[in-house]
Amino acid sequence: MNKVVPRLTTPITQAQIDQFNEEGFLLIKNGCSADLIDAFNGHIYDLRDEKPMPEWAACEESKKYSIRLFNPHLHDGFARQMMKLPLVRGTLAQLMGREAVCVQSMFFYKEPGSPGQAAHQDFYYIKNDPMTMIAAWIAMEESVDEENGCLWVIPKSHRLGLLPHGAVKNLDEHEPWTDETEGIDLKQQVPVVMEKGDILFFHELLIHSSTRNRSTDRWRRSYVCHYIREDATTSRSDLQKKFPLY
Repeated sequence: MNKVVPRLTTPITQAQIDQFNEEGFLLIKNGCSADLIDAFNGHIYDLRDEKPMPEWAACEESKKYSIRLFNPHLHDGFARQMMKLPLVRGTLAQLMGREAVCVQSMFFYKEPGSPGQAAHQDFYYIKNDPMTMIAAWIAMEESVDEENGCLWVIPKSHRLGLLPHGAVKNLDEHEPWTDETEGIDLKQQVPVVMEKGDILFFHELLIHSSTRNRSTDRWRRSYVCHYIREDATTSRSDLQKKFPLY
C-alpha cells in the first residue's frame, strides 16, 4: 500500500524567496507555536536530567546544559516531529525547488555563561552535492538577543564562496573545538534578535556566529536542523541517513 504524502504547503512569498537569495537568510516570525516549544523544551531538558543519562545524550554532568545535544532526531520521536514542521517543509521546498530531507539536528541548551560558536560557514562542516543545504534555527526562548547569545550574520556573505577556516581566536567568547572563518571583516556582522517560535532559515555559505550567554538567569535554547535537497548527497559518513519531512 502506497504511503499517502501530506499536501505540500507554500508558506512564503516570491518576495521572501528573493530576499533569501539576496541576503542569504530569511526570518519567519511565529513559525512554531509557544505551546509546542514549551513541551519540547521540557522533554529535551528531561533527557539530560535522567538518572542515568541516556547513552546517546551523555556528556559530563557539569556540562549537561551547556553542551549541545547532537542529532536527537536519530533517537527521539519528538525531535523528529519538530524537524518536520509543515512550515519548515514547505519553506525549504520553495527555497530549494524540490522536497528537502534532514541530515542533522542539534539542540542547544546554552545555559547562562555558556560560550558561543565562532564565525563559520556550515558547508565547511557538511559538504553536500549539489550544494543545497539550508539550516532552520528555531528560537526556543521568549527572547533571543545580544545578552543571552543570539546569532550574528553577515548579510550577502553566502556569495563569497567557501572561505578558509582556522583556529578560534577568542577562546573567552567561543567554543575551542570548532574552526573560524578567515579573511572576512567580522565588523560586518549584525545580530538576529528573535522571539519564541521565530525560525531563521539560512544558506550553508552564510557566515554566522554566536556569542557567550552573558545573562545571569536566561537560557538561550534553540533547535537547529540542517536540510539538503532530497536528491543531494553528503560525504559525511555520520550524516548518511536522510529523513523525509512527511
